[in-house]
Amino acid sequence: METIRTYSRVAVTDAAASLLRQLTAQHGKLMFHQSGGCCDGSAPMCFPVGMFLTGTSDVQLGDLDVGLDDPIDVFISQAQFEYWKYTHLTIDVVPGRGAGFSVEGPTGNRFIIRSRMLDDAELVHFGLGPEASRGSSPN
Repeated sequence: METIRTYSRVAVTDAAASLLRQLTAQHGKLMFHQSGGCCDGSAPMCFPVGMFLTGTSDVQLGDLDVGLDDPIDVFISQAQFEYWKYTHLTIDVVPGRGAGFSVEGPTGNRFIIRSRMLDDAELVHFGLGPEASRGSSPN
């Protein structure tokens, strides 16, 4: 039997998904924006939908299935994406103070990013493999 692989640039740990379900019950539908640095470093910021407005300079990395009716969209600025486009990001949670206006702040936890390089199949899927430099893209 052949296994069909699905590809995603972003994932969520079970611990982060659990906290996101709690935060959604408290704040309503949520979204993430991976900040590009400055005061809070580079941190995943979680907001109620509508509190942070994305624009044409933002890239949607994907969405997170945390066991709710609606997935949680994850965005990153185009400039930051250029640095991280070869990387798979996993949103996790650890004890600590949340960054900026991110909704997890009062919980005594903070969302963090764990990253790894995309594997060869992912690079090809996202048009970043050697074939992309020759002008062909599987997407």
